[in-house]
Amino acid sequence: MKPLVTIITPSYNQAEFLRYTIESVLNQDYPSIEYIIIDGGSTDGSQEIIKSYSDRLTWWISEPDQGQADAINKGFKRAKGEIVAWLNSDDMYLPGTVSQVVKVFQNNPDVGMIYGDAVSSDKDGRLLNELRFDSWHLEEFLEFNIICQPAVFMKRSILEKSGLLDLSYHFFLDHQLWIRIARETNLLHHPHVWAVSRYHDQAKNITMSAQAGEEAYRILNWAKAEPDLAKIIEKNHQKVLSGAHQISARYLLDGGYPVKAFKEYFQSALAWFPSITGYWHRFIFSGLSVVGLGFLGKLFYRLKRMRSKYILQDVDLTGWEGIRSS
Repeated sequence: MKPLVTIITPSYNQAEFLRYTIESVLNQDYPSIEYIIIDGGSTDGSQEIIKSYSDRLTWWISEPDQGQADAINKGFKRAKGEIVAWLNSDDMYLPGTVSQVVKVFQNNPDVGMIYGDAVSSDKDGRLLNELRFDSWHLEEFLEFNIICQPAVFMKRSILEKSGLLDLSYHFFLDHQLWIRIARETNLLHHPHVWAVSRYHDQAKNITMSAQAGEEAYRILNWAKAEPDLAKIIEKNHQKVLSGAHQISARYLLDGGYPVKAFKEYFQSALAWFPSITGYWHRFIFSGLSVVGLGFLGKLFYRLKRMRSKYILQDVDLTGWEGIRSS
C-alpha cells in the first residue's frame, strides 16, 4: 500500500504564481496525495483560482491568519499523510518528485526528514541557478547551512514529535524547524533536483531583508538557551557566528543595503575566515557597491546568469516546460 503524502500550500496575494504551484502538485504521477491550501484572505484573485481547483483539493480555506507559519500549521493539523511537506504559492515541484520522495523514504526507514536539491527561477519562470546541497545534520544547521525548503519532506510522526512551526519566526521559520527535527531523527540528502524556488521582488526576504537578517541572530540566541544545542555551539562557536553573519549579509545585500551587508560579510570572515570561499563574490560585490562601483558586480551577475543555461544542462528538468505553460 502506497503511503499517503500531504502537501500544504500557504497562500496570500500571489495569484500571479499560484496556478503554477497548484498544477505542479496536481500533475504529480504519485496516486496518493492529499492537497491542502490555506489562503490568508487574499484579495487579488487567488481565491477564484483556488476555487477552480476545489474538486481536486482535499481541503481549502480562505481566512485571515497570523502569517505564513500559522497558515502552514493549520494544514499540518489537518494532515493525515505519513509524509508531509509544504510548498509556498510561488514555488513548484518538478514532475515525479513525490514518487521519488516516497521511494527514498521506503529505502531508508530510519530517516525522518529528506531534502533534495533545487533550481532557482525568476518571476517569469526562467531558470537561473542550481541550488546544490550536501549531507548536513544538526551541527551544520546550527552553523546556518541553509537548504531549499520546497525540496524538504518529513514524516508526520517526527514533525509531531518536534513540534509545529514557531509563529514568532517569519523568515527562517523553516530553518528553526529543521534544527528541532535534527535533534529527533536522522536526516538524508538526496542529490536530485525536486523543486523550483522562485525569486522575485515581492518576496518577503527581499522586501523585509533587514528583519530577515535579524531573525538569524534570534535563532542563534534561541539555540544558545537550549542546553543540548548550546554545547554544540560552544564547540563550533566561530563557525556558528560566521554563519549567522553570512546569512544576515546575504539578505541585506539582496534587499539593497550594501554597506550593512559588507560589514556583516567582514564580520563573518573575521569569525571564520575559511567561510569566505562560499561568498567571496558577494563580499566583493557589496564592497564595490559601497564605493560606487556596484555596476561591476551587477555585470558579473548578469554574465553569471547568462551561463546558467549551460550550468543547468546537467539537471534533469523533464516536464519543466509543461509546468511553465500550464
